Amino acid sequence: MTKKRFLEKPLKSQIKAHKTLSGRNNKGRITSWHRGGCHKRLYREIDFKRKHTQGIVIGLEYDPNRSAYLARIFNPDTKKQNYILATTNIQKGDVVRSNLTHGALNNAHSKPLERILTGTPIHNISLHPGENGKLLRASGAYGHIVKKTKNLAQIRLKSGQYRWFNIKAQATNGIIGNTEHRFVKLKKAGRARWLGHRPIVRGVAMNPIDHPHGGGEGKTSGGRPSVTPWGKPTKGATTRRLKKNAKI
Repeated sequence: MTKKRFLEKPLKSQIKAHKTLSGRNNKGRITSWHRGGCHKRLYREIDFKRKHTQGIVIGLEYDPNRSAYLARIFNPDTKKQNYILATTNIQKGDVVRSNLTHGALNNAHSKPLERILTGTPIHNISLHPGENGKLLRASGAYGHIVKKTKNLAQIRLKSGQYRWFNIKAQATNGIIGNTEHRFVKLKKAGRARWLGHRPIVRGVAMNPIDHPHGGGEGKTSGGRPSVTPWGKPTKGATTRRLKKNAKI
């Protein structure tokens, strides 16, 4: 995907301020470690519900908040523009429709699962009818409808998991674009900091006051099974069953 196909400036009516929490919860305590210090960015409002967005693709755009690209849609009837997730092979001038009642297979068309043919690649699946799409929204993500019943549809997700969804739930045809994103190399520590990835310090490099693995004369490997800074096993508790007279 060349840069010539990208729009230079985001749509002003669909952007807003985005404050990062740096991994902290509502009490200010860090629950997701090694986050923070990323570059300032604006959030793009995207139509994940896909019930009314339809029109002509007028260009593609980079989104700093996700790995997928965005497609800007212009509706000739309402004269308004908004964003949807860009699929592979979507181009400027393509027509996009939402909440279709027939079984069209066009790229980026949205409709209920009951109207989508079995085996068709889909993305942006809603968990319940009328809700925003929650699953299969990252770059290169897609799923397949395996089988359908009167009220449910079984879908094979990108992870290989099989899940049942309401037959009235909404989904979108196609595969999310920017499929080469997983091959991108950061190349230097600074690029990771721009993305909000903070450094990770090994426990064995700390002092004993800071981590159970810390301290020791010279370089050590911890000297005990891996634990968290609070002493809990990082790889889970022991599940091995010892024989009745076995020595520990």
